[in-house]
Amino acid sequence: MTLENVIRRTAALIICAAVCVGTAACGKSDKKADETKESGPSARVTVDGTKFMVDGKQLWINGVNTPWINWNDFTGSMDTDAWEQTFTQLEADGVNCTRIWVNCAGENIVRLKTTGAIKNINENHWSDLDKLFEMAEKHKIYVMPTITSFDHCKGENGSGEKWRTLLTSKENVDDFAEQYVKEFCKRYNDNEYIFAVDIMNEPDWVHENEECGQLEWDDLSYFFGKCAATIHENSDMLATVGMGIIKYNSANYEGNVIADDTLKKLTGDDNAYVDFYSTHYYMWQKPYFGFPFNVTPQEFGLDDTKPCLVGETSNDDSGECGYELTEKYEIAYENGWQGLMVWMERKEDGTWYEYGLTQAATSAFAEKHKDLVYPLGK
Repeated sequence: MTLENVIRRTAALIICAAVCVGTAACGKSDKKADETKESGPSARVTVDGTKFMVDGKQLWINGVNTPWINWNDFTGSMDTDAWEQTFTQLEADGVNCTRIWVNCAGENIVRLKTTGAIKNINENHWSDLDKLFEMAEKHKIYVMPTITSFDHCKGENGSGEKWRTLLTSKENVDDFAEQYVKEFCKRYNDNEYIFAVDIMNEPDWVHENEECGQLEWDDLSYFFGKCAATIHENSDMLATVGMGIIKYNSANYEGNVIADDTLKKLTGDDNAYVDFYSTHYYMWQKPYFGFPFNVTPQEFGLDDTKPCLVGETSNDDSGECGYELTEKYEIAYENGWQGLMVWMERKEDGTWYEYGLTQAATSAFAEKHKDLVYPLGK
C-alpha cells in the first residue's frame, strides 16, 4: 500500500470516528432532553415575597390536618391501606396539602438516653415515611410533616424528661439536627411533594405548661434555629414552626420567638430562619387576640415580609365565629392569607371528624380557584 493510500485511509478513519462520537453525543443529549421533557415542571414549593410559588405560578394551600391514623403511626406499623384511602379521598375533594405528625411524641422513633443524647433512631420509621411520601407524590398532594410536638415534653419522668433534657442542651440539639433532621433531608429532598418541615407543633405549651417543663424560649428557639439551618443547608424544603397562638409569634404581644434575627443570633447561623409563618387558631383565643380570617395577617399581628397561613384551626366552629367553613376558606384568601389547614381527627369508625364540612369547603375553593390550588394543572 502506498503512503498516499495510508494517509487517505487514516483520514477516513478519523472522520468516521468523529461522526460516531458526535452521533453518540447527540443521542445522549436528546435522551437527556427527552427525560427532562417527560419529568415536566418542578412541583417544588418556593417563596416569593409573601406568596407560595410553584413553577412561577402562585400556590394557595387548600389544606387540612390528617395528623395521625394511629398515634405514632410511623414506627414500623403504618396502616398503609388507611393512608392510601386518605390520600385518595383528599385528592378527590380538592385538598392540595395535608399536615401529618410523623413523630407524635418521640417514643420508638428517636430513642433518647437519660442525658437527652440520642441512643438510636428506629430504622422502621424511615421505611414507613418512604411509603407515606410515595403516596403524596402519587396523588400530587403536598405534605407538611411535623417532626416534634409539645407532647414530646409531657410527663415528669421517662420520655418527657429526656426530651426536655435534650432541648436544654445545645450539644444534644446539634446532635438531633445532625442525626435526625439531616438524615430526613438527605432521604427525602428529591420528593417535591414535601411542602415544608414543621419543626415543632405548638411549642407555646412547652414554655407555659408545668407538665411540659416550662422551658425558656431561648432554648426552644435555639432548637428551631438549628433545625431550620440544617433543613436549609441540606435540602430545598421550606421550614416553619406551628405556633399555637399569635402571642409568641408577634411583636404586638410577647414577641416573635421565631423571628429571623432571634434564630440567627442564638445559633450564629444565617441559615437559621423560617420561610413562612404557620400560626394556629381556635375560638378560645378571640377575646385575647382577635379573629384572623376577616383581617390581613399583618392586621392580625404577623410579620409582613413572609407568607402566612393558618396551619391548624377548627372545621366545626361556625356557631362561634359566625362563618361557615366554606366562607372561612374564601375570606382567608381574600384577606391575604396564603393557606388554611383545618384540623381533623380520626374517629373510631375510621372516618375523619366532621369530614363532610371539610369536603364541602375544600371542594368549593378548588372549583372556584383552580389555578391557585393546581398551579401545575390537575
